[in-house]
Amino acid sequence: MNDEKIIEMFFARDENAIKETEEKYTTLCHYVAKNYLSLREDREECINDAMLALWNSIPPAKPKSLSAFLSTTVRRIAISKSRAGNAWKRGGHVHIVSDEFLSMIPDETDLASQFEARRAGEIMNRCLGKLSKDDRRIFVMRYWLSMSYDQIRTQTGFGESKIKMSLSRTRSKLADELKKEGITV
Repeated sequence: MNDEKIIEMFFARDENAIKETEEKYTTLCHYVAKNYLSLREDREECINDAMLALWNSIPPAKPKSLSAFLSTTVRRIAISKSRAGNAWKRGGHVHIVSDEFLSMIPDETDLASQFEARRAGEIMNRCLGKLSKDDRRIFVMRYWLSMSYDQIRTQTGFGESKIKMSLSRTRSKLADELKKEGITV
């Protein structure tokens, strides 16, 4: 079933929308959650929470891409659960990855911060769109998929120093763009 039909089912409050979403995207959800949560039970709970969040947010939200909307939801919940569950004790490189990047993004605790976070996201997307394909790919692998340097090296064939330099330059470019637009990092 295509995403448009599934989204229509959500708008019609048809509970089969959850079933169809699970059938189509369970593998993707597990892949995203696995990068933040080492225990299968935690991943299952995260995915269940994401499905509930999807049910509660569609409508009014009408995502252009159900897979992107869902994977973002899974990622946020997984990061939250990872932090709450003290990921360091479970082999958590997550804090290193998320803290080195997420410190650039404003907290979303109040309306003004939510607006600033959304604006920061737009600026970051624009900036990332200007990067080379390789730099953008490395950035997404590290900060979106939370891959280790070894995993990125295996996937791309680049050396660790090239990966680290690319990430450093990209973070610097993003910080400069955010500062130019008046967003404090």
